[in-house]
Amino acid sequence: MPTVRLIVRYDGTGLSGWQRQRGVPTVQEHLEIAAATIACEPITMRASGRTDAGVHALAQVVSFRTKLTIPDKGWKLGLTSKLPPQVAVLDAREAREDFDPRRASAGKRYRYLLHTGPVRDPLTRDRAWHLYDNLDLAAMQREAQHLVGEHDFNAFRAADCDRVSARRHIWRVAVIPRWHGHEHLVAIEVEGTAFLKNMVRIITGTLVDVGRARLPEGTVAARLRDGDRTRSGVTAPAQGLYLDEVFLKPEWLLDHDILRPRPAWADAVFAPVSQPANLDLDEDDE
Repeated sequence: MPTVRLIVRYDGTGLSGWQRQRGVPTVQEHLEIAAATIACEPITMRASGRTDAGVHALAQVVSFRTKLTIPDKGWKLGLTSKLPPQVAVLDAREAREDFDPRRASAGKRYRYLLHTGPVRDPLTRDRAWHLYDNLDLAAMQREAQHLVGEHDFNAFRAADCDRVSARRHIWRVAVIPRWHGHEHLVAIEVEGTAFLKNMVRIITGTLVDVGRARLPEGTVAARLRDGDRTRSGVTAPAQGLYLDEVFLKPEWLLDHDILRPRPAWADAVFAPVSQPANLDLDEDDE
C-alpha cells in the first residue's frame, strides 16, 4: 500500500490546531476529508508534530497510506482543490511504505514574530504579537543563549503537558530585529530536536518580559536550574508562532527533496541527547 508524504502549509487562524477534535475545525480533519474524497476510502493522516489552535505552519510534514495510486502532482493539486483557503499542499511525493513523519524528524525550527511598532498593524493582527513596549533586544539575545544545549525545560512548558521528561536539546535561539527588512518586526527563532507543549511560546514570553524589564536578566538561567514555571514569563499568544521547517533524518530524504537534514553544525557543536529511548521525543504540542 503506497505511503504519500505531504508538505502542508496552513494559516492557523480560525482552526483548532492540527489534531482532529470533535465539533471544531482542524487541519488534520480537513486533510483527511479531502484525501478520503479522492481515494474513496477512509484516510488517517500523521504529522511531524501537533500545533495548537491559532498556530501557523510553513512546512508541516504529513503522511498517509492509501490503496489509490495516482501521480504525485495529482495528490498535490487534487488535495489543495478540496481544502479550505487557509490550507494548501505544497508538495506530494510517494515515500517508503514505513515512513512516519514523527520518527523521521531529526528536529524542527519554530519562528515567533513580534510587532513592536507604536501603532498596531491590522495586516499582522493574526500573524504577530503586537507589543507597545520598547524591547531591549540585546538583553533578550543574551538571555536566549542560556537556552542552547540540553536542559530540563520544566519551567518552559504548559501545566497540562503530559510528557514524561522535560529534557530537550536546543541547537540555536536567535532574536532577529528588522525581520526581512520590516522595521517593526522582530523574529525569535528556536531550533531543536523536539519541543514540549507551549515551550516556544513560554520561551518567547520570558524573553519578551526580560526585554521589557518585567523580569531581570538571569531569569532564563535561574528557571533552567529550579524548574519553576510560576517565575517564568507569560505564554505568548498563539497567532505569532510558526512551524517554520522540519529537518529529516538523512535516511528519510527523497531524491531532489525540498526538505533538508538536520544542520551539520547541530551535531558538531552539541553532544547527542541523553533522553531514554522510550520517550516520544518526536511529538510536538506547540
